[in-house]
Amino acid sequence: MVGDNSEVSQQLRRGLIESGCEVVSASGFGQLRALGPNTCGLILLVVSALEADTLFEQVASLTRQWPQLSVVPIVGYEDQQKAATLLELGCIDYLLCPFSDGQLSQLLRRISQADAAQEDFVSCSQAGRRLLTMAQRVAMTRAPILITGETGTGKEMMARYIHRFSSVRDAPFIAVNCAAIPEAMLESILFGHERGAFTGAVSAQPGKFEQANGGTLLLDEIGELPLSLQAKLLRVLQEQRVERLGGQREIDLDVRIIAATNRDLQREVAEGRFRSDLMFRLDVLPLQILPLRERKEDVVPLARQFIRKYAPHDCDQQLLTPEACQALIHHNWPGNVRELENTLQRALVLRNGLFIQPCDLGLAVPEGTCTPAPVTAAMLLGGESGKAALRASGKLAEYQHVIDTIRQCDGHKAKAAERLGMTPRALRYRLNAMREQGVELPV
Repeated sequence: MVGDNSEVSQQLRRGLIESGCEVVSASGFGQLRALGPNTCGLILLVVSALEADTLFEQVASLTRQWPQLSVVPIVGYEDQQKAATLLELGCIDYLLCPFSDGQLSQLLRRISQADAAQEDFVSCSQAGRRLLTMAQRVAMTRAPILITGETGTGKEMMARYIHRFSSVRDAPFIAVNCAAIPEAMLESILFGHERGAFTGAVSAQPGKFEQANGGTLLLDEIGELPLSLQAKLLRVLQEQRVERLGGQREIDLDVRIIAATNRDLQREVAEGRFRSDLMFRLDVLPLQILPLRERKEDVVPLARQFIRKYAPHDCDQQLLTPEACQALIHHNWPGNVRELENTLQRALVLRNGLFIQPCDLGLAVPEGTCTPAPVTAAMLLGGESGKAALRASGKLAEYQHVIDTIRQCDGHKAKAAERLGMTPRALRYRLNAMREQGVELPV
């Protein structure tokens, strides 16, 4: 909590303590930075107690330096315009004075739910954090949501995030790809059918709407839905009832609809490929996911997440050399997150040595950027802890022991091999492997 000893600060302290939070106070941004990012997970800023001239600059620096922290300003009615600007600078929400203990508890609960719902969703950029904040808000309603974005940006992952954050997170989440199902089967899959409704319908089957009843239905690639089905879908959305093919009764629905598309639906409407009334029905709460090239801050954290996924026993913080990180950041990623994941998966298999170099990524990189970077303790250990740090420190100690032994033997490899308890041939293989991993060896 950052602020003075005002009544607002005292109310915040009381409410936080009653909610079971450990409270650390700071009188300003300087004292907050001295505490470090590991001291807290939520920062509450009492705006009236902070320097107005440097407020925006300090908050922008704070959210950029510690993107993993949740920053929430506390503002009065006269400062609501400031709150809007602070949200643009990376704050996840704001609390309006005067506020009740219930409003503070609701804020804390929402932030806690967001942490639990986020799981593997990486969002370090300001644009990404704003998107997650908006997703948390729309998740509280049952209105339809339309998620737009280029191919590979993570539209289905965003839909799952919204479902996990909603009040029906324990209910079913059903996803259907409208582009992957043949048109002749799509109506039956969406709405279900009764026995004998068509040739081969030997038993009654519920559709995706029924399967998702009480929960969330994701209509992925909604822009590919045939015009012949759009009118029926519109009726189901309006009536919240569905009738199976060959059926005689309507089934009541309570389904949150999330639609996703990489198409411009307004253009599709203008060109006669999508019904305008269906678009307006779906586009109640729009969410747009920016392409990866417009949120570069997310590239390296995403890459490290994929390393943890495909090489869980390696030290994910250190496998990427600084040069490889730069190559990832400078690439435009036309395939977005999906392309990044494929790139890291391929690099882990094809890398030459322990570390991933720019040439292992298969991206267009300038000449001369594929020289292995020297191994240092900082590269191996970084911010890791536990087993990963133990493995990294063990490798570093092994490398250093080999190098020290060679130096003690004045560079005589045969003597060094004897001291190390290995054959000269085994030592040569070990040294070659160390060179490939970027270890600087004595001449």
